[in-house]
Amino acid sequence: MADTITIRNLPAREGTLTDAIEVVHLPMTAHDRRRVRRLVEAADGARLVLELATGTVLHPGQILYQTASRAYVVTAALEDVLVARPRDVAEAARVGHLIGNLHRDIEADGADVVALADAALADRLRRSGVPFVADRRAFHGRASGEHAH
Repeated sequence: MADTITIRNLPAREGTLTDAIEVVHLPMTAHDRRRVRRLVEAADGARLVLELATGTVLHPGQILYQTASRAYVVTAALEDVLVARPRDVAEAARVGHLIGNLHRDIEADGADVVALADAALADRLRRSGVPFVADRRAFHGRASGEHAH
């Protein structure tokens, strides 16, 4: 039977991972990183019962639980994204404005502007003439509907 680990609080500070510690990655989407009252099944079979305070947001690289030999670490799962490739700074500003008006979060990756994919955003980017591609990659921003000013 797999271990069941209840997590009510996050570690007070980030732990230090050494080569002697086995890291168990917990891939989570941007949406999942805000779902902090649920059951997570780890690749090693452990069951992590998240009972964290409402409003807690998990971040890629965050250690959820650690023993002397193993650490359970949040990672960003692969998600469908749109990658806008503005041709200059002015176009990049327009892309940021366009995506912000749709209340979507972005991630800057070099010269690329990355946002979670959806049909409305793809349509707006297409109509604006900004070059973009659909991709599947880890997204480190917030999920749609979680935009903040």
